[in-house]
Amino acid sequence: MWEGRVMATTTEGTVGQAVGVPEIADPSKVAPKDARELSKVFFDQLAVLEEGTPEYQYARNTLIEMNMSLVRYAAGRFRSRGPEEMEDIVQVGMIGLIKAIDRFELSREVEFTSFAVPYIVGEIKRFFRDTSWAVHVPRRLQEARVQLARANEELRSRLGRTPTTRELSELMSLPEDEVVEAQLASNGYKSASLDAAINSSEDGEAALADFIGNEDAALELVEDFHALAPMIAELDERDRRIIHWRFVEELTQAQIGERLGVSQMHVSRLITRLLTRLREGILSTR
Repeated sequence: MWEGRVMATTTEGTVGQAVGVPEIADPSKVAPKDARELSKVFFDQLAVLEEGTPEYQYARNTLIEMNMSLVRYAAGRFRSRGPEEMEDIVQVGMIGLIKAIDRFELSREVEFTSFAVPYIVGEIKRFFRDTSWAVHVPRRLQEARVQLARANEELRSRLGRTPTTRELSELMSLPEDEVVEAQLASNGYKSASLDAAINSSEDGEAALADFIGNEDAALELVEDFHALAPMIAELDERDRRIIHWRFVEELTQAQIGERLGVSQMHVSRLITRLLTRLREGILSTR
């Protein structure tokens, strides 16, 4: 069956011969059907070999290379991701294959392919879960997003319109607030750069940042606050207390007058004088 591919032409092949397993020049080219039968032989030897020895490494590495077709098969389910991402998917799938090989036992009396594919697919899905989201959200919300997408599709098809939150809640068997939370979390799956170019009918090509956000009117106050700090520090104790009572504790002029033992009118004149002094100080720094 696979005898035509068995050759003793490498150092590893010599190791394989020593432990009683076929010597395979290029395990990655073994046909999937042959790999299933050969894998049983290699797993049988792997179970009795000492981990870390050249013989053990040869058997384990050969199993990995022979079963790479399982990774390509599992990765094929995600071909819609694009050729650039497929390379990463295959690499991640190889991790799943290696885990399956290290945990498989012939005594399970199941085919290695049936045991390995869930490991490979699981590793790929974990990769998507951990890296595909533009913003990290809890796993329960990641899973709810998938459930929400299916529920939306089913209800749109059935009702011929966009389903309400209550209808989604009933189909998903979740409270309405959790459905809303899942809808908000879905916004974190993809992101766009603020520098992304978009077409504008008026200005031609423009950046996304040109169309969102506004200038923060309070931003200029930051500089004013920094300028005010040393000026307030130069005031005498009574004036600082008046500023604090009026603009921090937000007391009325009458309440401040009671604390100082003066009239409300006098407090008003004091505050006007203080504000004029501070305003002139700020204008002189600009």
